[in-house]
Amino acid sequence: MGPQTPVNLPLLGLILFVASLTAMFTRRVGMPYSVGLVVAGFILALTPIGTDLQLTPELIMLVFLPPLVFEAAIQINWPPFKRELPLLLMLVTVGVLLAAVLVAGAMHFLAGWSWLAALFFGVLISATDPVSVIAMFKEVRVEHRLHLIVEAESLLNDGVAALGFAILLGISAGAGAGLGEISFALVKIAVGGTLCGLAIGWACLKIAGRTEDRLVEISLTMIAAYGSFWLADYFHMSGVLATLAAGILIGNFGKLGSISTAGRPALLTFWEFTAFVANSFVFLLIGDAEASPALLAAIPIAAVATVAALLGRAVTVYPCSLAFARTRLAVPWKYKHVLFWGGLRGALALALALALPVTLPERGEVISAAFLVVAFSILVQGLTMPMLVRKLGLVREHDEVSFQPDDCL
Repeated sequence: MGPQTPVNLPLLGLILFVASLTAMFTRRVGMPYSVGLVVAGFILALTPIGTDLQLTPELIMLVFLPPLVFEAAIQINWPPFKRELPLLLMLVTVGVLLAAVLVAGAMHFLAGWSWLAALFFGVLISATDPVSVIAMFKEVRVEHRLHLIVEAESLLNDGVAALGFAILLGISAGAGAGLGEISFALVKIAVGGTLCGLAIGWACLKIAGRTEDRLVEISLTMIAAYGSFWLADYFHMSGVLATLAAGILIGNFGKLGSISTAGRPALLTFWEFTAFVANSFVFLLIGDAEASPALLAAIPIAAVATVAALLGRAVTVYPCSLAFARTRLAVPWKYKHVLFWGGLRGALALALALALPVTLPERGEVISAAFLVVAFSILVQGLTMPMLVRKLGLVREHDEVSFQPDDCL
């Protein structure tokens, strides 16, 4: 066995302590929690203490993302999700494609990047981020349908981003990208990931039905969250779609008896805490990374990238939702404005940027631009989202708990 890297327990304790203080402060002043964490991480990086942790694609995708997706998925009711699926698929396919092309064109012609670098950036920045969106809409209490659309879109976006990124990786390595290859990759990533999640979720439910020990039930849901993600990732499929499928399955069919009555509130509490810890680490580390002096030189290009990303998001939301204007899935204009401004970027975009091939000449510029666009998204859009929701009159009257034992689990 090789040398083992010791776990820095004092550092982990420091991060949780800072996260707890930040949660208390942001709740008191009415600031979104994710924004406070990024600011706290930035300040912490400027002190002699620092965090001494680095954001890596593996850390984001394999450690932090599964519990965040699963915690959101177990609270999604299948009937309304199925009803909104045509609209969601339009947003995450046609919408993201239009946005990626617009952003890529802007970065090629205005920033002088090669088409390959511009397309990489367009793909990774056009898909909304489940980590940021889920964290934001836990704080911003909007109407139920709007909450479902925004959150579900961000969860489904991962498959599209992963597909586009995988295709571009193949092109950069000299592989072909014909219609047949793209279609096969789409089916493999999306359908394969979903099937992985359903298989793992079903197996865990069957085992959970044989016990009423809530600790065992919690352990099985942990296996479902991480196991589905890791299995799909191992076969180069969508881990987020796998965990999403497992979460929806467990959340909707666990109530039929597989999850005990005593286990349901315990599961809710456990996953809320797990999501709190994962969010704390992600956003503190994003703030820590934003303190890098090297990012200052990328501000002019990042300004172009930010405007392009916002225009791309507008192209995603307004024309695509217009296609459903005369149907039961018609999207009110107020919802469209929230979808546009609430389409946050975050950890997913950074993970893909950090995974860019080292042979890409503009790799450093793309990573810097991605970090700064994410910073704008979280700090500016995130900070102003509560104000926008209140101005549009979309705040829920009562702070309802979205997890109900009779509906999920």
